[in-house]
Parts: sequence; C-alpha cells; structure tokens
Amino acid sequence: MRKVGFDSQKYIRLQSERIRERISQFGGKLYLEFGGKLFDDYHASRVLPGFEPDNKIKMLLELRDQAEIVIAICAGDIEKNKRRGDLGITYDADVMRLIDIFRGFGLYVGSIVITQYADQPAAAVFEKRMTALGLRVYRHYPIPNYPADLRLVVSDEGYGRNDYIETTRQLIVVTAPGPGSGKMATCLSQLYHEHKRGVKAGYAKFETFPIWNLPLKHPVNLAYEAATADLNDVNMIDPFHLEAYGVTTVNYNRDVEIFPVLRTIFERIYGECPYKSPTDMGVNMAGLSITDDAVCREASCQEIIRRYFKTACLVRQGLATQEELGKIELLMQATQIEPENRAVVPAALAVADRTGKPAAAIELPDGRVVTGRTTDLFGASSAAMLNALKALAGIPDEIKLISPEVIGTIQTLKTGYMKSRNPRLHTDEMLIALAISAASDEHAMRAMQQLSALDGCDAHSTVILASVDDGVFKRLNMNITCEPTYEKNNLYHK
Repeated sequence: MRKVGFDSQKYIRLQSERIRERISQFGGKLYLEFGGKLFDDYHASRVLPGFEPDNKIKMLLELRDQAEIVIAICAGDIEKNKRRGDLGITYDADVMRLIDIFRGFGLYVGSIVITQYADQPAAAVFEKRMTALGLRVYRHYPIPNYPADLRLVVSDEGYGRNDYIETTRQLIVVTAPGPGSGKMATCLSQLYHEHKRGVKAGYAKFETFPIWNLPLKHPVNLAYEAATADLNDVNMIDPFHLEAYGVTTVNYNRDVEIFPVLRTIFERIYGECPYKSPTDMGVNMAGLSITDDAVCREASCQEIIRRYFKTACLVRQGLATQEELGKIELLMQATQIEPENRAVVPAALAVADRTGKPAAAIELPDGRVVTGRTTDLFGASSAAMLNALKALAGIPDEIKLISPEVIGTIQTLKTGYMKSRNPRLHTDEMLIALAISAASDEHAMRAMQQLSALDGCDAHSTVILASVDDGVFKRLNMNITCEPTYEKNNLYHK
C-alpha cells in the first residue's frame, strides 16, 4: 500500500476559498496566471503523494460558473514547432488538446491569445485555423525593451497596442502549453485595458512550486529546482516579504527579480501596488494540505533521483547540457541521496551484471521488486512488465501466459514482413500478445487485469529505452528511468 502525505480534498477547498477572496479583494474581477500544468500535474502527484494530477481542474470546477479560460501561446514557439517534453507534441497542437480537455470538464474556454506576434507565417496559419474552428483569437505584440522601458510598456504604444481580450466572467484563468508563453504579460496587458475602460480588475498567481511556507531546502522545493534545471530556476528567500512582514517565505529567482518592475507597473496603472512581495501575489495552499511531511520528503528525494536519470539521458542524447546535470547532482548532495537509493536501480543493474545483457526492474505497490532480463523472445522491459503482472496476479513463475504460437506469429510478422532486425517483443507487442492469449487463457486474463495496479510504480532500465517502450510506460503512468547508455553503439536510435 502506497503511503499518502497530502490531503487533496483539503487543498481543493482551501484553494477555492482563497481564490474567491482574491476576486472580492479586487472588486469582482481577477486575472489568475496559472503556472505549471493545469490538467496533468504529475510532478506534483509524485512529490506530494495524495495529490491528484487533475486537482487544479477539480478546484476550477468549484468555480465553474465564475471562470473562463484564456490560453496564451507565443508566436515564436509556434514558428519553431516547440514541443512539450513530456508528451512530445507541439505547443500549437497542445492548445487544441487543452481546449478539448477543458470543454470535456464543462469549463468555458473564452479565447486564445498569440503573444509576441510579429507576422510569423506559422502563427498566422495557426490563427486562421483556430478562427475557422470558431475560436476567438487575439494578438499581443512585442514591446521594445520590455519590461525595462516602463513608460513605453504602460502606454498606448505598449500594452495599449495589444488586442483587448473580451471576457465575460469574474475569474479569468490564463494558462499555456508551457513556460515562456507570456501568461503574466497577458494578465498585465488586460489590467491596463480594463483600467482604461473604467473596470477595476486584479492579478494573482497560481504557482504550486516552490511552496512558500516550506523551508528553502525542503526536498519538495529542491525537487522543483531539479524539475526546472533547464530553466535555471533557483529557490530563494523572498526579501520583499521578509522586509515587509518579518516573515521568511520561499519564492524563486524570476519572480523576485521581476517584482520591482511589476510593482511599478501596478503603480502606473492604478496609482498603487496591492502587493508588498512576490509571495503576496501567489495563491498557494499546497503547504497547508501536507498531512505527512516525512512521506513527502521521501517522495521528493525519489523525484530528484528520477530527474537525475532523465537529465543524464538527455545529455547522452545531446538534448541537455552538462551544467543542467551538474545542478541536479548538487541537489542530490544537498539531500544526501545517491542513484542507488532508488530501489529498482541496483536490482536492474544486478541482473545486467549477471547476464551481460540489458535488464529492467519494477517496484510493485507492496514494495516487492520484480526484474526482467533480455531473452530471445522478449526485451528486458517487456519481460519485467510481464513478470510484474504475474506477481501482482499471484501466478507462479513457471506458468507461461503467452502461447509460443502467438509469440512466433508476431515475430514472423516483425522480421519476415515488417523487415525488423529485432525479433524480441517490445512492451506494446507483448501486451497485445497477452490480450490475445487472455481470450482463451484464465491466467493471461488475470494478469492483464492487473495493468491498472502498475499506475505510479517505479521502473528502471539499464539502457535507454526505445521510444515505443518509453511510451507504454508513460501511458501506464509508471515512473520509468534509464541508465544513460544505449544497448548498441549506433549513431541512430529509434
């Protein structure tokens, strides 16, 4: 049984109440910048066991009648086909995915705003496509020397040049496919336009991490640094909050650095700033919803190790820098953890050392660790997954779940017709073979019915997985890590 350290229901209740307070504070209209992932926040669910990935959506459903969503996307990201690292899809495709998800929950998506619009051809095509689908699309333009030239920023030639986004609700949630999309600038531009129209509106920030009322070096906050090593985010004490209230709180460098500029922008729009610190701007009740600090500490240490392996693999693939990996190594030193503190790592390495071939390991919900080795029939990850399903179903190891005829037919299809050089079954092929066998074999059916029990399980491979295997682990919501090495020394890897 997995340990729980976070109360999701309390979090949703407290967060909803605090947002309602902010709406009232600003006279009935609030622009709320949503940091991080609004729908599928798996990082939060890993470091705060008990946090559901869709908690933020559930919280918004409490405010459904008051809320509308504006999605910001940077024109430059559209132009260069920027992709989400977790899903592998482009930001513009993710906008459509998010709209479908929000609508599926019954939330109102009011519009899309293309930020930093400068006649990029791909952005123009995207705008035309979204408009044809019946969506309202607005443009926000680059402002020279932003945000340093405040006289220009807060003027008709700065924010005033942007399209005014027509909104109809009290709570305007501004979200985006990823960081750097211009969410904050969108909110501030709207405040300028609302003020020009005689409408009093406010701004607040919904940012889960770092958690302001946890210690600076708490593993939950350090795990956030590990997750954003590529952005070079650094947690720090909020000096403005300390000076104003004499209370130590945690924020991160970008918000602290930009706060003097934000304060001046507020003063130019309204004559005064409603906030005395970056922490004041935030709406974050996550720290008050932790029920077991020790559980969250341990989960966060495990997340740092996962981030270490992920970044090490990206370095091996030429997709991350050695500096990013070095930063995570320093975080591991600060928390006094090693890669081997992840139970599946030494288990997988031991099998690889014994067999001389790639191996994999999976930790089951009850703490048992099951391994898999490379054979003539299965890749290591397929073998480990099949063994895990057998263990979960209580099926003796000697019982074969997939008939040799089914395996042989798939291998013939792969090598004889599909021209593959690898006859071993990948995880997706193994699962299809298991499903075929389940039609006539009770043991196979019992094993297949255990797939949902793999949700949240840790797994480790001694080699970088093929994309198809990596995708299966992710679809099953398993926390897969890999050693930063390939099975073969080829230059091209699928």
